Amino acid sequence: MQVDAFTMQVDAFTMQVNTFAMQVNTFAMQVDALTMQADTFAMQVDAFTMQVDAFAMRPINGIAEYDQI
Repeated sequence: MQVDAFTMQVDAFTMQVNTFAMQVNTFAMQVDALTMQADTFAMQVDAFTMQVDAFAMRPINGIAEYDQI
């Protein structure tokens, strides 16, 4: 009887450890997803910066703006 109860407690503890491991893995996946979103946002900022740079270098009446300085 006591052996069966101990075995059940060990099984319950094992399930708790497995559940905790799955939670850790889920959290790691969420961190990875957040990192990818941050990387995507950084790429969008870079693309926007390039568009702003291209707009600043556009010719005005056939003369580039930096030639007017």
